[in-house]
Amino acid sequence: MEITILDFVILCFASFRLTRMLVYDKIAEFIRRPFFDELAEMNEAGETEIYVVPKQTGIRGFFGDLLSCYWCTGVWASGILIIMYYFHPAFAVPVLLVLAVAGVASLIELGVQVLQNE
Repeated sequence: MEITILDFVILCFASFRLTRMLVYDKIAEFIRRPFFDELAEMNEAGETEIYVVPKQTGIRGFFGDLLSCYWCTGVWASGILIIMYYFHPAFAVPVLLVLAVAGVASLIELGVQVLQNE
């Protein structure tokens, strides 16, 4: 199976969006929660700040480290999407298109925000 330039671009944007979703977005918080601990600390103003840190040991620690690293998660997310594309294209193509369109939309939104703040 060959990957065309269009396929490659769709895979890139889909990988970008899936990675951001897994590492940062609130919608995927339930996926990250088992792998992180919340630490509360008092700042200089007397306010409580919550820090999220990966669990320290075991498989949860491994996945916590993975999910706290955008680059690491990106490699695995890309691999999963490519494997889906090769072995289950009928299922993967709609998923890839949704993620790719959402990825492009997020980049457009970022551009609009930058232009509005100038």
